Amino acid sequence: MQMDLRTVSIKPQRQTFGHIARRLGADKPASRYQEGTLDMQSMANQHYRPLWDPEHEYFDARRTAIVMTDWYSFKDPRQYYYGSYVMARARQQDAAESTFDFVETRRLVELAPPHLVATAKRLLVPLRHVAWGASMNNDFIAAYGFGAALTQPALLHAMDQLGIAQFITRAALLLGGPEDLDEAKQAWLEDADWQPLRRLVEDLFVEKDWFELLVAQDLVIDGLLYPLIYQTIIDDRIAADGGSAISMMTQFQTEWFGETGKWVDAQIKIAVGESHANRDLIANWVAKWKARAVASLVPLAKIGAGDDAPAVLDEVVSQFERRVAKLGVGA
Repeated sequence: MQMDLRTVSIKPQRQTFGHIARRLGADKPASRYQEGTLDMQSMANQHYRPLWDPEHEYFDARRTAIVMTDWYSFKDPRQYYYGSYVMARARQQDAAESTFDFVETRRLVELAPPHLVATAKRLLVPLRHVAWGASMNNDFIAAYGFGAALTQPALLHAMDQLGIAQFITRAALLLGGPEDLDEAKQAWLEDADWQPLRRLVEDLFVEKDWFELLVAQDLVIDGLLYPLIYQTIIDDRIAADGGSAISMMTQFQTEWFGETGKWVDAQIKIAVGESHANRDLIANWVAKWKARAVASLVPLAKIGAGDDAPAVLDEVVSQFERRVAKLGVGA
């Protein structure tokens, strides 16, 4: 008896789901990102209107003043869906764990000048509360936003901010000890230097327009805070003065800002390009929140840069203005 083995190629009847095919074309294969993102928003057969907000459906595009012809015009340039996001962050988590272990086992914090460690504790540790607030704000965007193309990455962004708060906590334990977490909390609640930023973060908790929240938190506040604290003060100044261990423990934040900034920029650019009304609205939001964000960062710049604080902050603001100008937004 003879058996012949051969390979048979079976052509699929269709390449993807019907709702994806109607957007991309029937013969075009879809990526996992597209299948997990496009047209996932509930549009019909919704339950009764929420009793606490009877003017809106649970999923309602009118919860923001931004108007879009197609809410799936928004795209994540990173192509993140749950699977790709988890794999990317797992690799970064492994790298961060190795860095923290390296700093701890070689006792690098003890080699850093004491005044730099004191500055880092005073400047860095309270930021865990800022990261937690940013996580809450992005949770709101994910809950009340419209279109999975925006709400999905907003939820991932919220989880990232929660992770950043945890990384700061771990850095605090290496820089000092558990008592530093308590001192940082008291500084966040009572220290005059932190009250402008605290008030800004907490005022965002009651903003109702979720796209304005995205502009205020993810574009403006993070767009000014991360370059100032992590890039300019920690990476450029503290590391150069002998505090490289401190810079190593904040490596994730620096890399994360560079990556997620591409996502934020893409969303703003798409919304601005949709209409002049969107552009003017976003420009007003940027100007409104930038003024408060810059004022709240003045005391922190003084902590980290001393007499150079005005020049350092001016450069950060200039970089931010060039960034938003490229997006078609006047700051």
